[in-house]
Amino acid sequence: LKIPKSLMKFTWASFRDTDRVIVPIRFAFASHTPLKGYCKVPVDVSEAVEAAHLSLRDWVDAYDPELVIALGPDHFNGFFYNVMPPFCIGMESEAVGDWNTPAGHLRSAQEIALNLLSFAHKSGVDLAASYSMKIDHGLSQFLNELFTWDSMPPVIPVFLNCAAPPRPPLQRVLELGRLIGVFAKTLDLRILVTASGGLSHDPPIPLLSEATGELRNRLIHGGKLSAEARESRQNRVVEEANKQIQGVSVRIPLNPEWDRSFIESIQRFDFDPILSMNDEQMTNDAGCGVHEVRTWLSVAAAAQESGAKSLELLLYLPIPEWVAGYAIMKGVGADY
Repeated sequence: LKIPKSLMKFTWASFRDTDRVIVPIRFAFASHTPLKGYCKVPVDVSEAVEAAHLSLRDWVDAYDPELVIALGPDHFNGFFYNVMPPFCIGMESEAVGDWNTPAGHLRSAQEIALNLLSFAHKSGVDLAASYSMKIDHGLSQFLNELFTWDSMPPVIPVFLNCAAPPRPPLQRVLELGRLIGVFAKTLDLRILVTASGGLSHDPPIPLLSEATGELRNRLIHGGKLSAEARESRQNRVVEEANKQIQGVSVRIPLNPEWDRSFIESIQRFDFDPILSMNDEQMTNDAGCGVHEVRTWLSVAAAAQESGAKSLELLLYLPIPEWVAGYAIMKGVGADY
């Protein structure tokens, strides 16, 4: 991808301070799980996860990013079938505060978000835009692991539809990441690009094709959940976790072999094996939640476009108590 000359006037590249040292873009990837804090795991597992998150947070703190471009899914808390875009960029956004994650408005970077939107359209990827984006734990949990919530740098959230079929094709997800990588290189800022989601997991996410009555209406029209309705919804997920721990679940178990194969492909920027997959195969192999790896694929493509040569895996563990193949990874782009 190359930046059209007609777009250059909309980027920040023209305003660079020539005395300022340009630092490489950084990239951070992590699984999320709403069950963290709800379901206990063995002490060694908890310590390993926390050590990896602390290591990543220290690495991010040392970098001191001035802007975060955060890619993540939604779990029918902010996006519904009344209008379900494949991708959407948040001009203004608010966290709903599900699963004990922080709630409230995120600092925005509206001018840069508008420039990214314009660049995406000129590059052939039709990003939607929201001036009232609602984000759930699919984005907010990882941001809260990386930053003190009230002092986060400005965030441009980018929603990828991972839960509501038909999902965006993997090739389009890759193209979205590539254009984000190209765009980010035009900015005279310390930029952190994050991916939150995946890997193998099969939570009880409802399908519109099987839903009836009040549930079908909720999937289409949304609306704010009452405290009682949200608690009931969360209890169903906790119950499923307990079934998986006890070995009595009928849902698809974690698939460490699938997870490791995917991670290795991402680390090598070998995207062809991933692009050859289809959604039905992915669901059968690794559960309905595995489609969140779209965020990893997109951010890995952005990292490659920014000149990253490799991605460093900090942790991978299959954690049935959290219904999650859980991984943490990081990478650094090239000087430019």
